Amino acid sequence: MLDQPQNSDSDQPEFIAQTYAEPGVAVIRGVNWGGFLALYWKEVRRFFKVQLQTVWAPSITTLLFLVIFTVALGRGDRTVLGVPFADFIAPGLICMGMIQNAFANSSFALLVGKIQGTIVDYLMPPLSVGELLAGLVAASITRAALVGFAVWLAMALWPGVNVSVNHWWAVIWFGFMGSAMLALLGVLTSIWAEKFDHAAAVTNFVVAPAALLSGTFYSIDRLAPAFQAASHANPFFYAISGFRYGFLGEADSPVIIGSLVLLGINVGLTALCYFLLKKGWKIKS
Repeated sequence: MLDQPQNSDSDQPEFIAQTYAEPGVAVIRGVNWGGFLALYWKEVRRFFKVQLQTVWAPSITTLLFLVIFTVALGRGDRTVLGVPFADFIAPGLICMGMIQNAFANSSFALLVGKIQGTIVDYLMPPLSVGELLAGLVAASITRAALVGFAVWLAMALWPGVNVSVNHWWAVIWFGFMGSAMLALLGVLTSIWAEKFDHAAAVTNFVVAPAALLSGTFYSIDRLAPAFQAASHANPFFYAISGFRYGFLGEADSPVIIGSLVLLGINVGLTALCYFLLKKGWKIKS
């Protein structure tokens, strides 16, 4: 039997030759926007399919906080920072709901993949580490924004509460930076955690206490100096204080300092998550 002649790359049709590349040569150059958007929409659709649990339930819970605290502590024309107590705690509750749900979303994605054995769905697609991280964080920020809007809408319709915005830039900036901070912390948690108990421990012993002790329900000016120092060491405080400034025009701390603190924390968390994802720590066998 005669040997069949081998076809060279030059003899192949042009559309076939363009499908392959030499080993080590990148086919997708620059940012893989298609892959990034596919991951982003996958994560958004994942939480939106159960929106009753992921969007509306947190909104109702946050609204209950407003009702309980205004009934218990808001009587007698009590004011904080020169505004009624209900107007004072409303922006903090919106921001608290946003950052908690940003953490809940990002801390679930990689963790459930590791537990169910579907982590390969995140690792095999032609996505760089930066694109993978950006997709997870962007989806978490989207969930935070939806929860924040739902809570704001409910409070706007609630009698006796004023949630009109004075500085849109502060609402957008601190809402974004606070949500991004918790989204990155959630990614870090999902990388480290090996079971749901580990993620729940971070939620119960780190995120929830830090959120509740961030000045959401009180002004730190009324605290003892030691507790004021502890509040200034809490990064959640800067997110909520700056977010509140967007509504009231008043804040417990300088807005510029809070912006720089959150920016520095987010840069550090991004670098850490990028390094761990690139190394494959607790993700790649």
